[in-house]
Amino acid sequence: QVQLTESGGGSVQAGGSLRLSCARSGRIFGPYIMGWYRQAPGKERELVARIDSNGRTNYADSVKGRFTISRDNAKKTVSLQMNSLRPEDTADYYCNVIISDRQFWGQGTQVTVSS
Repeated sequence: QVQLTESGGGSVQAGGSLRLSCARSGRIFGPYIMGWYRQAPGKERELVARIDSNGRTNYADSVKGRFTISRDNAKKTVSLQMNSLRPEDTADYYCNVIISDRQFWGQGTQVTVSS
């Protein structure tokens, strides 16, 4: 069983930065994709960024150039560096891992950006 635990959320003013981290427990065999999603109040959950086993990344258009996803396979972590934060980035952020036809979610961490 894979478990994901996020940390690093909080409150920041517009233009500021936050770094989210996700620690993974449990063994994974084969390729997998780790990512960050977010869900704002009243909105659907959306992909923010993800990174595959080869280090290839993709980002939502709204965060390109501001957010950077990275992973440390030895430490079993994935991080999201968020710079130039905007009020519209306010949401609950969730760590996700996709392994073949299964996926797992963290409990979420809140990010609030004030103007």
